Amino acid sequence: MWSVLWAALRSKAPYVTFPVAFVVGLVGYHLERVLRGDPAPAAEEERSISEQREERKLQEIAGKDLTKVVSLKDKLEFAPRAVLNRNRPEKS
Repeated sequence: MWSVLWAALRSKAPYVTFPVAFVVGLVGYHLERVLRGDPAPAAEEERSISEQREERKLQEIAGKDLTKVVSLKDKLEFAPRAVLNRNRPEKS
C-alpha cells in the first residue's frame, strides 16, 4: 500500500509543488516590500544608456565640419591587407 501512495505522490508532485512555491514566493515578496518600505522617488529620471551614448556622439560632432571628408582616391588602402593582398605579390 505504501508503494502505491508514494507512486501517486511522485506523479502528482508538480501539481502540488508549484502552487505551494507560488504562494511562498508571493508572501515573501510582499513581506520584503513591507519591511523595506516604498522606494524614495528619484529626483531626476535617469536616461538610458543608448540616450547617453547618442548625446555624447552629438556633442563630439557638434564642432566638426562634416562636409570635409577624405576622398577615396586619396586613401591608399581602403581594405585590410589580409583580405585583398593575401596571395598577391607586393606592389612596387
